[in-house]
Amino acid sequence: MKRILNVVGARPNFMKIAPIHRAMKKFDSEFEPILVHTGQHYDERMSKLFFEDLQLPEPDIYLGVGSGSHAEQTAKIMLAFEKVVLDTEPDLVIVVGDVNSTVACSLVAAKLWVPVAHVEAGLRSFDRRMPEEINRLVTDALSDYLFTTEKSGNENLMREGIPATKIYYVGNVMIDSLIFFLEKARKSNILEQLKLEPQGFALVTLHRPSNVDDPENFKKILDAFEEIQKDIPIIFPVHPRTEKNLNHFGLQDRVANIPNLRIIPPVGYLDFMQLMQNSKFVMTDSGGIQEETTYLRIPCLTIRENTERPVTVELGTNELVGTDTQKIIRNARKILAGEWKKGAVPELWDGHTAERIVKILKGD
Repeated sequence: MKRILNVVGARPNFMKIAPIHRAMKKFDSEFEPILVHTGQHYDERMSKLFFEDLQLPEPDIYLGVGSGSHAEQTAKIMLAFEKVVLDTEPDLVIVVGDVNSTVACSLVAAKLWVPVAHVEAGLRSFDRRMPEEINRLVTDALSDYLFTTEKSGNENLMREGIPATKIYYVGNVMIDSLIFFLEKARKSNILEQLKLEPQGFALVTLHRPSNVDDPENFKKILDAFEEIQKDIPIIFPVHPRTEKNLNHFGLQDRVANIPNLRIIPPVGYLDFMQLMQNSKFVMTDSGGIQEETTYLRIPCLTIRENTERPVTVELGTNELVGTDTQKIIRNARKILAGEWKKGAVPELWDGHTAERIVKILKGD
């Protein structure tokens, strides 16, 4: 029996590990999956909501490392995770995505000669100012199994000298979660709670430091929202980091006075999915939401200068608009005028990625 540590650290990881953990449980004579939550991002209400929504069991091991600078947080995770690896003696460590927990646990496992599998390998923004880009590069260099979501991932890894024998194009495990919970999400009453009509609103998520830690960029984005809300209400579940900076930069009064920009507390996975699939379009700086909107064929404006998920632009419904106020407004109006691309769903984004991963790990 293979003992496998499935590592999560932040909310986007939950959606990626849940289908893999579930698929492994079907082969309980072959796998002993152990769920490890580093506690990198921990908001009790939100984490509980996400674990319940995704039908994830309580973590077997919770490290509770909390926040801190990148160096401090990575170091805390490494110290705590090393003890876990030594105590549990796993056959494999699975990490997902690109957060600090991903790189920290990969480093620990590799130094203790435990094989590493990276789910969502090979994604590149080619912008090393993004901490996530450094995490991706280091994790991929250390991994023994590199599971990719799109063909660009395979090409990036090959160019970086990763042997083809380690690379597996399996599809997108985020889409596994989306498909699995789509019907359940439709039972959410979030639209009624917020008195929203399907297609009658735009949805926003914003959390990246380049957008919300920089007052000039933040103001340019709010300038765009102020104009767009004249044409369509905007629903904005606010990330804790974003809320903190609204207050820090003295922008809370300005936001409160924009009549059709509705700031709401963060919502759970199912409620958010219901909002997303009923929105007219989404404005975001999140990687995962670019993928989910592409699958759902919802127009998406990515408030970033680059994306590590180029298939969402090339094939999907996504466009990069950066923090250019006029570009954001212009593209939003194109969507409202019905002049947006239809998009297509990328190959292998079919809800069976976790099964393909588990099959490979079984050696089938």
